[in-house]
Amino acid sequence: MSLTARLDRLPLSRPHYGLLLIGGLGYTFDGMDAAIVAFLLPDVKAVFGLSGGQLGLVASAAPFGFLFGAMTAGYLGDKIGRKRVMCWSLALYAVASLIAAASWSFPMFLAARVIAGAGAGAESAIIAPFLSEFVPSKRRGWFVGALAGFFSFGFVGAALIGRFVVPVFDNGWRWAQVITFLPILLLLWWRRALPESPRFLQNVGRVAEAEAVVSTLEERVRRSTGEPLPPVDPNHAEEPAPEKFTLRRALVHLWSPQMWRITAVTWLIWFVITFSYYGFFSWIPTLLVDKGLTITKSFNFSLLIYLAQIPGYFSAAWFNERFDRKFTIASYLAGSAVSAYWLSQMTSPGWITAAGISLSFFLNGTYSGVYAYTPEVFPTWLRATGVGLSSSFGRIGSITAPLIIGVFATQWGFTGVFGMTTAVLVVGIVCTLLFAVRTKGRSLESIQAGEPRRKTLLAEGKS
Repeated sequence: MSLTARLDRLPLSRPHYGLLLIGGLGYTFDGMDAAIVAFLLPDVKAVFGLSGGQLGLVASAAPFGFLFGAMTAGYLGDKIGRKRVMCWSLALYAVASLIAAASWSFPMFLAARVIAGAGAGAESAIIAPFLSEFVPSKRRGWFVGALAGFFSFGFVGAALIGRFVVPVFDNGWRWAQVITFLPILLLLWWRRALPESPRFLQNVGRVAEAEAVVSTLEERVRRSTGEPLPPVDPNHAEEPAPEKFTLRRALVHLWSPQMWRITAVTWLIWFVITFSYYGFFSWIPTLLVDKGLTITKSFNFSLLIYLAQIPGYFSAAWFNERFDRKFTIASYLAGSAVSAYWLSQMTSPGWITAAGISLSFFLNGTYSGVYAYTPEVFPTWLRATGVGLSSSFGRIGSITAPLIIGVFATQWGFTGVFGMTTAVLVVGIVCTLLFAVRTKGRSLESIQAGEPRRKTLLAEGKS
């Protein structure tokens, strides 16, 4: 009996939600790491006597590390296994955060922030493909979209730490990083009990181990639901033959005639959303302050923007299952463009806040679609590499966006920034609608085999 068909017939139950919690907490700390630096900068500048350029290096350190962490995690995830990379990346992030908290010099602090970013980038790239390989196809879009939603809890947590810890305690910037370190030790302990992905194990020839993982999960689901397991779908796509992973073979396959369009569109989507996200949220405060609107610097504004991420992520997770991932991505990109235009036209603090909340809702909701979609479109033997490279290419957008938008702001002001970034969003919308594949309700094996969607629907009795 096919192992993957047995996984896909399981109903979502307590064992799956346990995986969601353990994986989601990792994303919570990744989000916290990305957001906390903004609240550390004033104290770090004073402690180390930094210039404006050095402060910019601090802000760029984690994204720079994220770029290389995501690439490395993808390669290692396909080479040595998803679970080992998940655990080691979290340990790397935890140790680097503690070193950053104890730093006595600027070079030491900067290096620790780069390494912490690498750990967070590796975490971000490996968790989604790992969990997507456990989840039944009918609920995978919601599940992985909800997983991405845990990022939002990290941003809210960072805002609260930035408000109630950093300015209140002596050396609050150090204690803030210690706070992010301590719970990670508990999460690392929990992860020791995680199984390796059975799809990875099967692909590398460790079939007995894969069988044991699936059998254990089936028994846990049976005990959790108290009901017999559903029958296996006889029309489930056949499992692909094992493929030996090498980085060269993976890169060649990603740009082969049968895969190049999927790879190009996925990379483009990641670039568009990451460029737009970091572009808007890096420069909108400065641009609006130039117009005399200092509300964007307030703690309340930041907290409301971060809180808007939560319904953004989880509403998009629902849309993933209801309408398909590609339509979720395109719809939320469109909502982002409309929200950005709305924000550009507002002058009163109340309306600026409302438009900023709307923009945060839609931009972060797009990530819920992207995180669900990306692991689905790459075959098992290079899935982690495909996700890692896509995420890394998107990170180029986060690095280039502040520079490019800064040039546009100088030349054409706020209207120019809005026009250019909206054009990027429109390109993303059009390419997603025209070229992204539909993955709703399809097994990972049917997607990578190129099985027509109509065949999948017929097998489900939906036509």
